[in-house]
Amino acid sequence: MEKRRIQFSLVYRDMFQSSGKFQPRIDQLERIAPVIVKMGCFSRVETNGGAFEQVNLMYGENPNNAVRAFTKPFKEAGIKTHMLDRGLNGLRMFPVPADVRRLMYKVKHAQGTDITRIFCGLNDVRNIIPSIKYALEAGMTPQGTLCITNSPIHTAEYYANIAEQLIQAGAPEICLKDMAGIGQPAMLGQLTRMIKEKHPEVIIQYHGHSGPGLSMASILEVCRNGADIIDTAIEPLSWGKVHPDIISVQSMLKHAGFDVPEINMEAYMEARKLTQEFIDDFLGYFMNANNKLMSSLLLGCGLPGGMMGSMMADLTGMMGAINNNRVAKGEAPFTEDALLVKLFDEVAYVWPKVGYPPLVTPFSQYVKNIALMNLFAESKGNPRYSMMDNSIWGMILGKSGKLPGEVAPEIVELAKQKGLEFTDADPQSYYPDELDRFRKEMQENGWEFGEDDEELFEFAMHEAQYREYKSGSAKKRFLADLQKEKDKALAGGLSYEEVCAIKHAKADAIVAPEKGTIMWEIGGGCECVKSIEPYIGKKYKEGEFLCYIENDYGQIIELPAALGGVLVDIIAKQGSHVMKGDVIAYIDRTRS
Repeated sequence: MEKRRIQFSLVYRDMFQSSGKFQPRIDQLERIAPVIVKMGCFSRVETNGGAFEQVNLMYGENPNNAVRAFTKPFKEAGIKTHMLDRGLNGLRMFPVPADVRRLMYKVKHAQGTDITRIFCGLNDVRNIIPSIKYALEAGMTPQGTLCITNSPIHTAEYYANIAEQLIQAGAPEICLKDMAGIGQPAMLGQLTRMIKEKHPEVIIQYHGHSGPGLSMASILEVCRNGADIIDTAIEPLSWGKVHPDIISVQSMLKHAGFDVPEINMEAYMEARKLTQEFIDDFLGYFMNANNKLMSSLLLGCGLPGGMMGSMMADLTGMMGAINNNRVAKGEAPFTEDALLVKLFDEVAYVWPKVGYPPLVTPFSQYVKNIALMNLFAESKGNPRYSMMDNSIWGMILGKSGKLPGEVAPEIVELAKQKGLEFTDADPQSYYPDELDRFRKEMQENGWEFGEDDEELFEFAMHEAQYREYKSGSAKKRFLADLQKEKDKALAGGLSYEEVCAIKHAKADAIVAPEKGTIMWEIGGGCECVKSIEPYIGKKYKEGEFLCYIENDYGQIIELPAALGGVLVDIIAKQGSHVMKGDVIAYIDRTRS
């Protein structure tokens, strides 16, 4: 029997989006693209979309140039490129006028993006179907998307019905977007089979985050039931709350009997090294170390990996205020872990009360914000739901689309008290066309519309960020923020683990060739080297003596400093007993 072929996509944009605040610069994207091509295992690469363009503007770089530069090598190699598209919200966090949405597909197609992954955080087809039509008009491939979550409402039948409507509207592909990784493997397999049995010609692509640990089982289940393409990541931005690594996914599927492409490991290691270099350059200063960790707690609250960094920052910011209020009432302050668990519990409580919106941008932020402000209100002795902004109310009232479940009676009553009205109108009807306004202002300012009207689109999509980009204030603010983060690192503002991660990022690990006792100086006992500080910063040439190891046979072996460089950390101090393969020290050869 012929093996069924499975293809792989590298979600290079989402790897960074799920780890921190910014994306690589144009010059970095141009360096990594040929290496990804050389890996030889990817038929698709996610190059842009979502927050990509917005954060480029925020650090003062033109995103249109970035998209054209990044997609070009893949196009030349015959690798399809895809982007993430938030349907009614386009590339931002709030709704977009229809004429701006329509222009987006013309611009992105002209820039070299082949496929648009269109999702609505509420799975409301009214927000997706217009974008399918706009994408087809512009020559792009629309990938209808199902935002996967786990609730009494979100069954395989529920999702299959939505998929059917998207396929009938012209979507030749369906993406199962398991943004929090909480989709249960059995349900995902059943859903894949239901779609494929009715539409064997439709391509199914699975996107699952690894946060709570279900993603590998989910990948195997969807592949066994007919999925065609699997989204993957590469080190150093795989696993944690990001995505499974291509090496593990390829190995699992190969041994399960699927036909999968081979990986050029030399190119993989080069891509891995370059990605780490980008992190060390500036991206890592805006990454939360907790995003490198998996957590089963995510199964209860269902929050996606991509927002964990911002959530932890919000939690840290609110912790002082909440604890001050508690102490003032004579209550014990929360530790960060205790407050995090309480926040997860509050999200789990709030979620069904506001109608089970799938927890994906922007609704994951809305639900998290309700929960966090509820905790703050509680600390002040105020009732739940007393601190909700217009965006949150817009979701609850139906202005963003139809909620999957019913809103709790106490929230309905609160809306009545505030004089707010629920609606079932088409969400797009609240956001009339606006391109003429942006054209007029650009003409008045003497701004070019750009190739294929791409600058007009950028202004209309990200008005505030574009103004700051054009004025130069975005670049100044970014450089100031970057310097602040660097100063924090130098001043010890980071945790021990974060400091170690930065120190070790570009460094080579010197490992013990066999078990024994480490000696940095012969003739001294464990107390001989009380501090590692005299050694830190010392430069070594390639192969130069570093330290000794005395093995179990009494032999004293000299260990060389590998390829040389600057000693940045000592793990095994004088007299430490190590096993074979244990890390002794780290040497940064980029500083030789």
